[in-house]
Amino acid sequence: MLVKICGITRQIDAERAVAFGAHALGFIFWPKSPRFVDPYRARAIAAALPPFVAPVGVFVDQPVDYVNGVASLVGLAAVQLHGEEDVEYAAAIHRPVVKAIGFGGGEMRIDAWPARYTLLLDAHDPALRGGTGRTIDWTRAATIAAARRTILSGGLTPENIASAIDAVRPFGVDVSSGVEDAPGIKNHERLQALFEGIHAVGSVPARS
Repeated sequence: MLVKICGITRQIDAERAVAFGAHALGFIFWPKSPRFVDPYRARAIAAALPPFVAPVGVFVDQPVDYVNGVASLVGLAAVQLHGEEDVEYAAAIHRPVVKAIGFGGGEMRIDAWPARYTLLLDAHDPALRGGTGRTIDWTRAATIAAARRTILSGGLTPENIASAIDAVRPFGVDVSSGVEDAPGIKNHERLQALFEGIHAVGSVPARS
């Protein structure tokens, strides 16, 4: 199972997340986010990642040219869209796309996204666009995850990660606020506890 730690702003947090077992790290390039990171700072962090650890960029309704430019600058492996972007917008992105779908915000328009796109299920929040610390309906999420490639997000913590995986059986999980002391500042003890919880359910092997 893929494990992504999002909201990375510091080199030390990236290093610890990778050491514990992260397969992907998320960098938020939306200026309104409290976890915003400058693309040049993200590039320096991404350049130090070992092979097969994927840097992922998070964007919210930003110009396609900007998204593609940052993806090239940083060397992103994928782009994660958290706004009102549609399939036509996604088709213009030069990297694989993950589309965030907000639970609790009315019609989620899941069927509008072809199966080639990975969906990320998160709590709906038109202001924060993620990192709210709120969980979603895992039963509903499990139905979606059974039908297509799905990443579970929303309020995941060391305390509930095993239950979340058991309930949803997602392709991957995405964790941000649940392992933080403050937005963009990861707590390394909580990071370690998160991966211990994941390993306990046998969803991902520990890194050697």
